[in-house]
Amino acid sequence: MDEKLEAALGYRFRDPALLQNALTHSSYANESWHNSLASNERLEFLGDSILGMVVADFLYRSFPNRPEGELTRMRADMVCEQSLAAAAGKVRLGAYLLLGHGEEQGGGRTRSSILADAMESVLAASYLDGGLAAAEGIIRRLILVEVPVDHLHNADYKTALQELVQQKKNQVLSYHPIGETGPDHDKRFRVEVRLNGQVVGQGSGSSKKRAEQDAARVAMETLRGK
Repeated sequence: MDEKLEAALGYRFRDPALLQNALTHSSYANESWHNSLASNERLEFLGDSILGMVVADFLYRSFPNRPEGELTRMRADMVCEQSLAAAAGKVRLGAYLLLGHGEEQGGGRTRSSILADAMESVLAASYLDGGLAAAEGIIRRLILVEVPVDHLHNADYKTALQELVQQKKNQVLSYHPIGETGPDHDKRFRVEVRLNGQVVGQGSGSSKKRAEQDAARVAMETLRGK
């Protein structure tokens, strides 16, 4: 089965265990081995950074006349959950995931957040297996084929909020986790954003970075309403 996935990715792993790790959701790891560290969460963390760097490099070289703000929003559109889930769909990644019983019954194979996280994990696994060129090859085949030049669908609220508050001098933004809910395989994170020490927004999401984006969105609505 993994050979079909490798063919779709355009990369053959020298260490198949890395690919299996990338496909192992925390619900399966907790259910089968009682060990969350055996899941793909650590790979997801690494894959997020690799993806962001490759996409940023591509946009910087491809659009020399675009200002930093536009490049940031283009990158956000390309690395968002929707984009990653679509890339995962191209290779039917959901069909290869190892899921716990509850997640399987709950439709985890088609859940965008799970597919996006798994896509990042696969990128990290390919990087560890074959270096940056391996990961970049997959990114170019699945993600860089559609570049949002004019019509951006997913805003980078954190950057937009930073640009908004920087219209005044000596403004300090900070993000702080305020809680988690749900089981290990389906956690929701809550984050608040503070401006000069005062809470201006709270948000939630399936990861801390998504919760921060949601909090920034709320903060922008709050500040613009004043």
